[in-house]
Amino acid sequence: CDNAKGLKAFYDAIKFGPNHLMVFGGVCATVTSIIAESLKGWNLVQLSFAATTPELADKKKYPYFFRTVPSDNAVNPAILKLLKHYHWKRVGTLTQDVQRFSEVRNNLTGVLDGKDIEISDTESFSDDPCTSVKKLKGNDVRIILGQFNEEMAVKVFCCAYDEEMYGSKYQWIIPGWYENLWWEAWINSSQCLSKNLLTAMEGYIGVDFEPLSSKTNKTISGRTPQQYEKEYNARRGDGQSSKFHGYAYDGIWVIARTLQRAMNYLNSTNKHQKIEDFNYSNQKLGNIFLNAMNETRFFGVTGDVVFKNGERMGTIKFTQFQEQKEVKVGEYNAVDDTLVIINNSIRFQGVEPPKDKTIIQEELRKISLPLYSILSALTILGMIMASAFLFFNIKNRNQKLIKMSSPYMNNLIILGGMLSYASIFLFGLDGSFVSEKTFETLCTVRTWILTVGYTTAFGAMFAKTWRVHAIFKNVKMKKKIIKDQKLLGIVGGMLLIDLCILICWQVVDPLRRTVEKYNMEPDPAGRDISIRPILEHCENTHMTIWLGIVYAYKGLLMLFGCFLAWETRNVSIPALNDSKYIGMSVYNVGIMCIIGAAVSFLTRDQPNVQFCIVALVIIFCSTITLCLVFVPKLITLRTNPDAATQNRRFQFTQNQKKEDSKTSTSVTSVNQASTSRLEGLQSENHRLRMKITELDKDLEEVTMQLQDTPEKTTYIKQNHYQDLNDILSIRNFTDGKDGEKAILKNHLDQNPPAQWGSSDPSRTSKDAIEDINSPEHIQRRLSLQLPILHHAYLPSIGGVDASCASPCVSPSASPRHRHVPPSFRVMVSGL
Repeated sequence: CDNAKGLKAFYDAIKFGPNHLMVFGGVCATVTSIIAESLKGWNLVQLSFAATTPELADKKKYPYFFRTVPSDNAVNPAILKLLKHYHWKRVGTLTQDVQRFSEVRNNLTGVLDGKDIEISDTESFSDDPCTSVKKLKGNDVRIILGQFNEEMAVKVFCCAYDEEMYGSKYQWIIPGWYENLWWEAWINSSQCLSKNLLTAMEGYIGVDFEPLSSKTNKTISGRTPQQYEKEYNARRGDGQSSKFHGYAYDGIWVIARTLQRAMNYLNSTNKHQKIEDFNYSNQKLGNIFLNAMNETRFFGVTGDVVFKNGERMGTIKFTQFQEQKEVKVGEYNAVDDTLVIINNSIRFQGVEPPKDKTIIQEELRKISLPLYSILSALTILGMIMASAFLFFNIKNRNQKLIKMSSPYMNNLIILGGMLSYASIFLFGLDGSFVSEKTFETLCTVRTWILTVGYTTAFGAMFAKTWRVHAIFKNVKMKKKIIKDQKLLGIVGGMLLIDLCILICWQVVDPLRRTVEKYNMEPDPAGRDISIRPILEHCENTHMTIWLGIVYAYKGLLMLFGCFLAWETRNVSIPALNDSKYIGMSVYNVGIMCIIGAAVSFLTRDQPNVQFCIVALVIIFCSTITLCLVFVPKLITLRTNPDAATQNRRFQFTQNQKKEDSKTSTSVTSVNQASTSRLEGLQSENHRLRMKITELDKDLEEVTMQLQDTPEKTTYIKQNHYQDLNDILSIRNFTDGKDGEKAILKNHLDQNPPAQWGSSDPSRTSKDAIEDINSPEHIQRRLSLQLPILHHAYLPSIGGVDASCASPCVSPSASPRHRHVPPSFRVMVSGL
């Protein structure tokens, strides 16, 4: 392969040898190219059997050059056929920076151009291929077409192992002309283990010309390719075999056929010229030889021998590295442009041929149907419960307990809860159930329903509480009537604010369907595809601003409800006062909404989790609100309906600046509240009358024990004066006057204790008892009891007035005890 020696030998043969008709040979590419370029000056045709360099295919530069061996470029049409066979439309090239390989790569680019096959990345390297291999992986190249020698091949596959570019997802196609067990000679020069190298090499496909035809047809020599090979091996003995021997054998037959064709041409033209007349300056004979060789065609041991522009149209074989050996898996016939894959011989690492790129399959992350069904069932149960509450409220609307709790407002609370429940069905509908246009409509509808439902429920609840607050915090004690129509107006005003916000939102910046794409994920089924999850959202340009407005309004509404609940906490009529339940409801709803909103934002990429949290928050908030409002009423109506409508106490606390005192206030009741408070006063009056009776009995018992001694009288005055004061106090509560206490004191002054106790202390106890039961002492006792009963007890129950001179006067004579029509305005003091 020395260019100088080869060129000198050629010139010596021309100068000192006989006239040569043709030049046969040329193995080394460099020597062959130099000689072939100079043949035009001698009109000599050259036929090579081993020079495969693509450079020699240039007919402008080498017009007299032929070869029986296919060029390195001859594999490119075969590769194109293989790519089409497996529908690979995206490839990448990895080329060693050597002219031979670069020319093959450039020719491949031209072959693939216009064939609907994309070369997505072209990489080249000089010594270290790892950087190029990494780039190929970064560009998602799955089918790699390599052009490099054995030494670089070892390095390439080591890098491929490090980058995990092997196995079922990748296919390497490299030159197939490497020697047998080629990697063993270069494994020591690499930095990877032999097993790792073999792992990365497993399954690669080698492409090279076929040394001998696999057909059993007889060749031009009368032998089949198999017979020729057998005879060749027998004559070769232990000598080294060359894969070009079949092309050399067919080359001799090409020369013979060319000369025969030239001779036949000369004889047919009657020019009386012979091939022996050829000399280096005879251009005409030179062209005859050139055309004759170009038209030569026959079946040789290497297959069909056909030339096209001096290039052999031969057979290309495909081999695959399987279990540390190369196995022939197919062949390509350039003459017929056909590819034959041997049945079940080619093995891929996966269940199917690798994909030419990462197949990205967009998969909509949708809400699980079982989850949607379960939550829908819970929602339906909630709506059934709300319907039961509605039936209960309508059926018992004339009951005092329900009537006092504003049944119309209760209906609105139930309506708001049912709207909130209904929004859950819409939140669960995504692209798997509805179309894109319908989904975009649902974005708006579900927002409106949930917003209106929330405002309706809590607005009605807070409106009821505001009415209680307005009545019981009426400091000026003016008669105030607040009808349900006014409460409906309040709720309507709240809804009007909601509608203004929602309409502005819809007009200025409506909700749209947006698709969020996430990072690719491997296929759970193990297929050679990647899943790119996509998720539908309802969003707009200024989503944060609009949500902030809605949250701010709802937050103010909740704070207003908390304020009303706190202000009315001391109203002691259960049928009117829902402050405790409102506070519990606001607390639970507020906490759940905050937690639900935060968790929902954090799980926006997990639609099942997000929908589950949103649905459970809505179900919990709606259910707890309805239960806190209606369950206590249901229980009370079943057990003790009257207790809930009675006032347990009418004392309120008024915080003043720098003082904290309890003051009695006059309570003006309106509608149902006035009736309940009147009944409470009557119950309290009855209790006080019972206490008067008990004190009267005590007074009578004390009077019976009176003694006629000063000590006894003093004892009575000291120990029972408080009881007398209690009687007077009770009477003061009954008729609001305290003159009777003065009359009692005057009576005591007119009957001094000395007169009661004037008996002799030397009397025996028996005499004392007899004196007590004597008519005189009985008269004295009556003189004490009757004034007390006259002045304290009888007026309280409709008896004589304090101004009556005699207890025998009829009670009707007293103007204080005339029949007075009951009034709804009752003054309560001293309680």
